[in-house]
Amino acid sequence: MLANVYSAGLIGLNACLFSVQVDECNGLPRSIIVGNVSPSVREGLERAIIALKNNGFELPPKKITINIQPADVRKNGTSFDFAILAGMFIATNVKEYPYHNYAFLGELGLDGEIKHIPGVLPMTLAMEEAGIEGVFVGKEDEKEALHCKKLKIIALSSVREWIKILYPFLIKKPSLNSLEMKLKGRRKIEVKKPCISQNQTKKICMGFPPSAKDNKVQKEIADFSDIAGQEAGIRACVIAASGMHAMLFSGPAGSGKSMLARRIPGILPKLSEEEKLEVSKIYSIAGDLSGEEGLLQERPFRAPHTAISQNTLLGGMIGGNLVPGELALATKGVLFLDELPLFRKETIEALRSPLEEKEVVLHRLHQVFSYKVDCILVAAMNPCPCGFFPDRNRCHCTPGQIRAYQRGISKPILERIDISLELPPVPLENALGKEKKFSSEELSKQVIEARRRQKERFKAEDYIDWNSQMGPTELEKYCFLGKKEEDFMKKVFALKNLSMRTYHKVLKVARTIADVEGKENITIEHLAEAVSYRIVEENLY
Repeated sequence: MLANVYSAGLIGLNACLFSVQVDECNGLPRSIIVGNVSPSVREGLERAIIALKNNGFELPPKKITINIQPADVRKNGTSFDFAILAGMFIATNVKEYPYHNYAFLGELGLDGEIKHIPGVLPMTLAMEEAGIEGVFVGKEDEKEALHCKKLKIIALSSVREWIKILYPFLIKKPSLNSLEMKLKGRRKIEVKKPCISQNQTKKICMGFPPSAKDNKVQKEIADFSDIAGQEAGIRACVIAASGMHAMLFSGPAGSGKSMLARRIPGILPKLSEEEKLEVSKIYSIAGDLSGEEGLLQERPFRAPHTAISQNTLLGGMIGGNLVPGELALATKGVLFLDELPLFRKETIEALRSPLEEKEVVLHRLHQVFSYKVDCILVAAMNPCPCGFFPDRNRCHCTPGQIRAYQRGISKPILERIDISLELPPVPLENALGKEKKFSSEELSKQVIEARRRQKERFKAEDYIDWNSQMGPTELEKYCFLGKKEEDFMKKVFALKNLSMRTYHKVLKVARTIADVEGKENITIEHLAEAVSYRIVEENLY
């Protein structure tokens, strides 16, 4: 008998629907699985066979072939376990299967327990889009799956619950009492189960300590009104948030670099329902989607440690599946790299392409994965190793130490950062003074209006939403300069010996400044402010 069921797997940061075919025929008794599968999927066949056996159902002494198609796509992970078991059980025990348009998701324990798998949200969304009617999932994954409104979700704790559902359709119907005896399976010794967190295991594999805490969302987003002084830094935050510009703060310890960065999510617009789904899909793949709401409600703020590797930043492979890196986890939010010169050289240099192309392309295990970079990168650095330069009363670093520390960030990286700003220390009288402070609420209004202008401007463009994403063609189209502005930029270009990349960055930032100011055309004042945001690059190189 031939059975056909459905399941889903992950390909990079996307989910794909697969068909699991099971054929039972006469031949040498054995079970084989084909279809370009990884060892983790092949091991799922063994888990399924033993789970059936431990729940009272032996496979007949026949040849059983499992094919997962499309066969030209590599399958990884444990999401196919339940579908493999279901296909074998239907092919050997069920005469008329009623759930033809249903899929199965879940890893199996040897006792038949249906366990949590990462990526349930994107998988069920892919099923919904493909027209699947319903899906059987584990109890732990029910909350994620329920976000698909058109799918009928049947959540089960174990395989035995599913077998009970199919009792009326079995070829040989044992009495209900004998079925209960079968489902008791083998005698097993009950032990207290320790809590094994798949998410914590992944963290260890990616280089995090086991106790590393998730930092996807700040528990409470602080307000810009807490900051005294640093008007220039606040202004830069508004511009970066408006145009999705990468930004670097340089300044002595205690000047407010981290305070500014951590308040940026508070001036960004609230996530739309579509954006909540997009961000939550990534966290689902990472195995880090939790909370009463199910979907993420706030914009992510990621602040990784300086010791992270390139794989942790961009994304790495675990068990054949791509695990989202910090850049992906910061989607629609902020990625904050504090103490930038202390990051590994190769980790910093890995940002070149994402900053320039707004895309990450990964070559892993003979496969190519790509995803869009859609976050605000904010970096911060001290001017010297001790953090107090140029105050020579407190800083005792030698000129060589200062130079070596600052040169930890290469010129190509600095060129790719749109806004770089030096923050002076805030005098005590300013901190205690009563000068006007800016609240996140009023700053947010500026950001929302500037973004509205960009949405209107780029509504005819397929792949551009923000000023920072413009290429040379769009710059020529949307960043028109008058005669005075052209002459000004020619002088600046010659005086500062700008590269064409830096010139384009200045135009993008000037366009955003004009949007924040509510101006249609770019003026000399906008250009001058944009040029002033190259100060760190000028001072270091």
